[in-house]
Amino acid sequence: MGFIVNPVAGMGGRVGLKGTDGIIEKAIQLGAKPVASIRAIEFLEKLKELHSEEPVDIITCSTPMGEAETKAATLPAKILEIPLKPKTTAQDTKTAVNHMIALKVNLIVFVGGDGTARDILDAMHNIQGPPVLGVPSGVKMYSGIFAVNPSEAAEVVKAFGGETAQITDFEIMDADERSIRSEDRIAVSLYGYLKGPFVSLRLAASKQISPETLDEHENQKAVARFIVEEMDPNGTYLLGPGTTVKCIADLLGVEKTVLGVDIYRNNSVTKDVNEERILKEIEDFKNVWIVVSPIGRQGMLLGRGNQQISPKIIKKVGKERIIAVATRSKIQGIESNVLRVDTGDREVDAALRGYLRVATDYREWRVMHVQ
Repeated sequence: MGFIVNPVAGMGGRVGLKGTDGIIEKAIQLGAKPVASIRAIEFLEKLKELHSEEPVDIITCSTPMGEAETKAATLPAKILEIPLKPKTTAQDTKTAVNHMIALKVNLIVFVGGDGTARDILDAMHNIQGPPVLGVPSGVKMYSGIFAVNPSEAAEVVKAFGGETAQITDFEIMDADERSIRSEDRIAVSLYGYLKGPFVSLRLAASKQISPETLDEHENQKAVARFIVEEMDPNGTYLLGPGTTVKCIADLLGVEKTVLGVDIYRNNSVTKDVNEERILKEIEDFKNVWIVVSPIGRQGMLLGRGNQQISPKIIKKVGKERIIAVATRSKIQGIESNVLRVDTGDREVDAALRGYLRVATDYREWRVMHVQ
């Protein structure tokens, strides 16, 4: 197994940058902390547990792209002789992929986001490479190559080794982060396809963009009207990303960011806040509510694109004050009819599992399973 870690993947999430492509220095200035290494170690520890009797042979890069993580998980690994600088680049990922292909690895597992997936696809251009699997550590991850979380990724590797995983083509999506940041506009296109192992319920599907139809807009308005009527006038609301949540803000008469997290209270809004700003602005969480909408097709409710609502904040608010909203068509399009969470905190993820009501129309709730 080839193993690659993108050390900066996901650092822009909690600080509200909606990605780290080209702006890692700004993320660090805002106090961003590395998350990819933690995700990588979680994956490797689960992999070690699943393969205790028949260990996986691992080929990886030197620190900071894999060696330190394999040592932390006490797993032996062959280290590629690729000189790496402290600040790694996309070319380092591509070089690692080429070396791994030359060594005929059976599978390449990477820890990162959509940008890392695109780099691997570029490296495999016109080359017959091995299947690829993504361990999610980015901000958005719209591509379909990713497991639901690091532990599930280890399960997919086990299924692949046991030849019970189906090899299929996964969509690799290209998200224009500059448009997302500067214009608050979703700009996602199909970049290409990568082959990878598929195991039902263990991989997240590629994101489905909400349809721009009259019926969809009317459904969003109906959901918004229902939520607004039920809102506590003295409450504070963390409004997550998405057009359905924005429709709620429109009905309230305030402007919100489509792709950011905003604080609504006292008929006014504080726009595009990060984790630090939320904790600074809100002193008492007793009457705070979180309003979020799952990602289309993936069903990811928390942990993708809304990392500003961190595990610390979720703990303070509590599951009972999480309001999920989605149109009927979005719910119908979610694979396996389940919602997913991947906050990066196992305790929080466990607390969120079970069942959750989702507002799908005016005075209409649908109970869905969260896993």
